[in-house]
Amino acid sequence: MASTHAEGHTARPISIVRLFDAPRELVFRTWTQAEDVAAWFAPDGFTVTDCAVDARPGGRWHVRFRSASGEGHREYGEFREVVRPERLVFTLTQQGDDGHTGPETLVTVAFAEHGSKTEMTFEQTGFDSAATRDGNTEGWRECFDNLDHHLTTT
Repeated sequence: MASTHAEGHTARPISIVRLFDAPRELVFRTWTQAEDVAAWFAPDGFTVTDCAVDARPGGRWHVRFRSASGEGHREYGEFREVVRPERLVFTLTQQGDDGHTGPETLVTVAFAEHGSKTEMTFEQTGFDSAATRDGNTEGWRECFDNLDHHLTTT
């Protein structure tokens, strides 16, 4: 017998841990300053075209990015928690140029010192499907590779 499961907002979260060869304050800053966010916050093949970050509880943020072929996306949300330089919690909603808007997800990023390095623990919850979660997982891995490169040149 076949069964159907509607995942709703029950898809497993994304959980990624990365170690960056940079001090915690710098890694934290790259999440909270628009000029830094614009340098890394897009998956491969996309370029950030607009970015604003108001990193305080209740502050809004958005990033727009576009591919060489013209495909565009917007991500936006609101900061729920900002504990400098330890933790960020914010909402994230994705919207395509086609008008499709995904679910509001919740992102938690923790920053821990490891000598002169920083361990970043990233979690995103609230996906409406495993497919959306999986696509976001790949996108975040590419973004974090870009972040690693940005940190080596900052």
